[in-house]
Amino acid sequence: MSSKIEKTIARQQEKIAEGQYYEAHQQLRVVASRYVKQENWNAAIDILFGGAQALLKAGEGGSGGDLCMYMVDVYNKAELKPDAGNKDKLLTLLRAFPPEEPTKKRFVGELIGWSSTFGEFPNGDPELHHVAGTLYAADAEPYEAERHLALGTKDSPEQLARVEYDWYAQDDSHTAALYAARAVFPYLLTGNVWSANKALLIFTSRLSASNKSLSVQEVSSTSSDMRVYPSLPLLNFLSLLLLAIQRGGSDLYRQLAKHYAPYIKEVGTWDDALAQIGETYFGIKIPRQGNPLFDMMGSMLFGGGGGGGSPKPSTSKPSTPKPKAAVAPAPPAPELD
Repeated sequence: MSSKIEKTIARQQEKIAEGQYYEAHQQLRVVASRYVKQENWNAAIDILFGGAQALLKAGEGGSGGDLCMYMVDVYNKAELKPDAGNKDKLLTLLRAFPPEEPTKKRFVGELIGWSSTFGEFPNGDPELHHVAGTLYAADAEPYEAERHLALGTKDSPEQLARVEYDWYAQDDSHTAALYAARAVFPYLLTGNVWSANKALLIFTSRLSASNKSLSVQEVSSTSSDMRVYPSLPLLNFLSLLLLAIQRGGSDLYRQLAKHYAPYIKEVGTWDDALAQIGETYFGIKIPRQGNPLFDMMGSMLFGGGGGGGSPKPSTSKPSTPKPKAAVAPAPPAPELD
């Protein structure tokens, strides 16, 4: 960074410290625009980054967010790749946003879009998704956390399982499988079986540790171990589904789906996900209408609509109405009871 740019940022930081937020914001925009016209991308980014940081630190989320958005625009104009340095600047700004600032979601959408355009991941950079999802989880916004953690890194399943368990803890005890499925299905639908297994393991481990009176049977074989919950049939279904994906065939999947059909029917929202899983992992064809993956992901994670750009539920706090749960007695699990 040149001394000229450092002096410019320092002057505007002084204005911000004095409470002259509007003046500093406008001057930073003007200076950055001048560098953009010269295609001096690094200078423009340094100005916007320093100014946005100072405004966000001062609690000026609107003005700081505007400079953040402008900075992503510069990234796009410069066709910058999502390397470690470029991502680090964006993530530093993202972490500085006040929790309730509306511009934050727009900024997340823009930085994910940039990484999708100039990076190797069509759905956006996993690290950006992971950090965004983790921040949304900390802000008690589970819907937003879900959509990003499902596309995150190898560390995301643990965070997503925590989100779902904390959400479940506010609901009735018999609804555990409904929340566990919200961690398992998204990973399966994106071909990430490892993360689906990890998320379920973390969820069920916490469930067992937090509910000492819950009946649990440990079932072991030469090839796998499994916890069986006699009072939670659909949680057993999720465990058996993952085993079938890794070791079974279409006949086993059909048998499993038939065995638990009454309980799946009571949930009322798993049919599309399971149809897609049946086709992806067991070759059971389903009729094509539009893009079933995006339709299903939208329905399950975002309350309806398509993929990442679909409208979100109007309320994103854990106090939102929960799905109807299956409460009928458990059937014996296949070859386990």
